[in-house]
Amino acid sequence: MRLLIAGWHGQVARALIEAAPSRIEIKALAAGRAALDVRDPRSIERAFGDLAPTVVVNTAAYTAVDQAETDQEAAFALNRDGARLFAHAAARRNIPIIHLSTHYVFDGTKATPYDEHDVPAPQTVYGRSKLEGERAVVEANPDHVIIRTGWVFGPAGQNFATRILDAATGEAPLRLVSDQHGNPTYAPHLASAILDIARKITANELDRPAWGTYHAAGTGATSWLGLASEILECAAKHGKAGTPLEPIASADYPAKAARPMNSELDCAKFERTFALHLPPWQQGVAACVERLASA
Repeated sequence: MRLLIAGWHGQVARALIEAAPSRIEIKALAAGRAALDVRDPRSIERAFGDLAPTVVVNTAAYTAVDQAETDQEAAFALNRDGARLFAHAAARRNIPIIHLSTHYVFDGTKATPYDEHDVPAPQTVYGRSKLEGERAVVEANPDHVIIRTGWVFGPAGQNFATRILDAATGEAPLRLVSDQHGNPTYAPHLASAILDIARKITANELDRPAWGTYHAAGTGATSWLGLASEILECAAKHGKAGTPLEPIASADYPAKAARPMNSELDCAKFERTFALHLPPWQQGVAACVERLASA
C-alpha cells in the first residue's frame, strides 16, 4: 500500500510519517506544500503522477482558529476548496481518501458527547470551513472516511502540551480554562488508528463498506485545566519544574473565535466499524511528556 499524506507539517502527519516504517505493508509518501499544494490542481496532478498512491490521507488544514476570523478567504481556500480538489483527484483514480476534520463543526452546547447523528452548527470561521470541507469531500469522492477529532497534542511542533511545559517556570501561576471539556487526543495514537484504517479499507478486511464520517479521539474527557495538571504531574516525574495552576472561566479568556464548551466526541461508531479504540488520554500525556523530557 502506498499512502500519500498531504500536509506533512501537522502533528498527525508527522506521527503518520514516524509510525509508517514499522508497518511493512505500508509505504508512506509525505508531501509538504512545496511538493503538494492541495489548493493547486497542477500540484495535485504532479504528486499523484509521481507518487502513484493507492490511498491518500488529507491532514492539510488551516488551523489558526482565531486568525481565521479575519482571514476567511485563506481558511476556506485550504479547508474547503483544497479538500475538494484533493478528494476529486483521488476519485478520478478510484483511490480512497481519509480526511481529517474537527469537533469545531459543532456548537458545543450539547450536554453529552457528540455523535455522528448530531446536526453540525459551527460557530467559527474555522468550524464552518472544515464542515464545508467535509461536504466537499463527500461530494467529490464516494470512497471516503472522514475522521473528526479534537484536542490533538503530541511531541512535535507547537501544541498545548509543549506550551504548558514551556510555560512551567515555577513562578506565576498558569491560568487555565476549567469550564470547557473535550477528549485530549495523542497524535501518535490517532496516527496508528489511521494506518490501521488505511490497511483495512485497501485490503478488504471489513465486513461491509466503511465509507462515511466517524469520530475518533482519546478515551475519556477532561478540561483544559485537567489536561494541564496531568501534563505537569507527568513532567514532575521526569524532574521538570512545576507551576501552580489557576482555574478560570471561558469568559475570563477572551478570544476572537468562540471555543466550544463541550468538545466531547462519542467514538462508538468508529470502534464498532473498525474494531479500533484509542487509548485513554492519560496514556498519551505520559508518552508525550516522556518523549519531550528525553529530547
